[in-house]
Amino acid sequence: MSAFSLRSLEAFEAAARCGSFVAAAKELSVSPAAISQLIRALEDQVARKLFHRINRSAVLTEAGREILPRLAIAFDELRSVSRELSGGERRPSLVVSVPPSVAMGWLSTRLPDFIAVHGLVDISLRGEEDPVPFERDLIDIRLSYGRFHYRDHDSEEIMTDSVYPVCSPGFLAEHGSLDTPASLLTVPLIHTDWGPAAASFPSWRSWFDTALVVPTGDVRKGLTTNSSRAALDLALGGLGVALAQGMFAARPIEAGTLIKPVNHALELAQPYFLTIPRRSVKKMVVTAFKAWFLEECTRSIKSPVLQ
Repeated sequence: MSAFSLRSLEAFEAAARCGSFVAAAKELSVSPAAISQLIRALEDQVARKLFHRINRSAVLTEAGREILPRLAIAFDELRSVSRELSGGERRPSLVVSVPPSVAMGWLSTRLPDFIAVHGLVDISLRGEEDPVPFERDLIDIRLSYGRFHYRDHDSEEIMTDSVYPVCSPGFLAEHGSLDTPASLLTVPLIHTDWGPAAASFPSWRSWFDTALVVPTGDVRKGLTTNSSRAALDLALGGLGVALAQGMFAARPIEAGTLIKPVNHALELAQPYFLTIPRRSVKKMVVTAFKAWFLEECTRSIKSPVLQ
């Protein structure tokens, strides 16, 4: 078999990463027809179909997904060498994907600490639900709630979070002592519902059941949000008592802006998992971020104020 055309391989890698022939053509300063011709030539040479053409999108076939990781590493290295030879600043880059609630108000406020320790890093922080397009968006590390079976990637269970009742000091002052599970039946409750397509978030009904309290009325009344972080913000605003995840509640409780009126916790149904594609496992910045990220998760979920 003759050697592969570097231009064809470059067209394939760009189309796979960009998700379309048009975007790849724009990046490589050629026409979409040229991209199509280059990829067709590559497909003919390997005798395998590499893309499904769906409307204006280019979706990788299984054969394409098999080839992409090694090519992505190769072209990433070539781009790094090019920047170095041209005298451009060589700064590590990192694509981090987490659930939206983790991205907003939790990880975003902690990233300055990572940069302070490890220096300037070009970080792309993506708040998104599973499944995520690892190869299209060149994601380096992904935090998922529950295990998602990403083919060709290894997932590692890291820890299981819990939920606790939390409210603002002002809310507690207004409603008096709320030091027993049953006392929470008398005040407004804030509910979290991740939606029909997502995993189930612990309900107040479940929390009362594990606290051995039998509600006499409908505990589903009150404010409802589809975000764990938004539920915490509603509690901070004094609008009720929320079941808050330890990951998000630790800092406000340590700061005194939230209070745990009742010390009864309910574990989430599934643990969190961390997934790193094989092309990113050996990147020094990924290794450093993983160690730092696990420490931050552990510090929040296992904070002494939550025990």
